[in-house]
Amino acid sequence: EVQLVESGGGLVQPGGSLRLSCAASGFTFSRYAMAWVRQAQGKGLEWVSSISPGSATTYYADFVKGRFTISRANAKNTLYLQLNSLKIEDTAIYFCAQKLDDTAVAGWFPDEYRYPGQGTQVTVSS
Repeated sequence: EVQLVESGGGLVQPGGSLRLSCAASGFTFSRYAMAWVRQAQGKGLEWVSSISPGSATTYYADFVKGRFTISRANAKNTLYLQLNSLKIEDTAIYFCAQKLDDTAVAGWFPDEYRYPGQGTQVTVSS
């Protein structure tokens, strides 16, 4: 059974930073591309970033470029998202997602992913 457990969210002031983690199990983590998506209250899922299995390729949504950094530690079966210079509009539940192949892509194609976790809440507020 694929499990993705997100953590690291919290309440932070505008301009602050957080580091999100996603612990993966139930599949060979190092063989699959991964992604982060988010969902603000009352809105649909929004793609944030993707990474290839070996970390050679990363993609970011325009609204997070230069502020967020995706990374992974295959030996630890863990995906990360470093969030810097946070804005109020970054408030959302953040989910990690396993792509069903080894090709990282820009954009969100829900049929190509599994995202069974509960997510982690990021709240940016003064």
